[in-house]
Amino acid sequence: MRKVEAQDAAEVEEHSKQPSALRRILLSLLRILILVAFVLACAWFWWLFLEIRHAASQDRAAPADAIAVFGAAEYNGRPSPVLNARLEHALELYRRGLAPVIITLGGGSDPQYGSQYSEGEVGRDFLLSHGVPDGRIIAETTSSDTEESVARLAAIARENHWQTILAVSDGTHLFRIQQLCAAQGLHVLPSPRENGKSVGEIDVLERYAHEMIGYTLWRIHLH
Repeated sequence: MRKVEAQDAAEVEEHSKQPSALRRILLSLLRILILVAFVLACAWFWWLFLEIRHAASQDRAAPADAIAVFGAAEYNGRPSPVLNARLEHALELYRRGLAPVIITLGGGSDPQYGSQYSEGEVGRDFLLSHGVPDGRIIAETTSSDTEESVARLAAIARENHWQTILAVSDGTHLFRIQQLCAAQGLHVLPSPRENGKSVGEIDVLERYAHEMIGYTLWRIHLH
């Protein structure tokens, strides 16, 4: 009798060990999957960082059909320092005779903050005040982010039968612009504006992080 009881106890103990062993296997697999996902994410963002840095260092300014200036903040009708630097760079390219038309991109007017202007309008006014004829400027004033700006730019290019666009923005912005434009079938030549002397390391890191996250979300169709 005792032998049977001992055998039953052993079977119960064996059965109790099986879920525990299975749990350990599943936890080990989960740890491996998390580690693999972490390594892949690190590799992805490192590759992306290198691509953004490479694009930021390349000025491929050359003759094109038009110059596109991507918008940045405006302060109640005045360009922010970033937008001002982009517009000055576009103006320089225009004066060099690289393209006959400048497109200023960006909506961004927000009545909540008392602004009745858009980035595209502010860009147009800046160029007009620097001697660019009104007929040489196209102001796009409805887009709210880079993807919408690229979509509107592609539509303007198709309407005018343009093949090549000079894209002006911050260096860290240009990789994403190139990829978005390529998806729209638009060929762009990136030309980064000069960074101001006051740009600090934290600001540069924030720009890289913003571009890496934005591009990743676009690639996985979450933006």
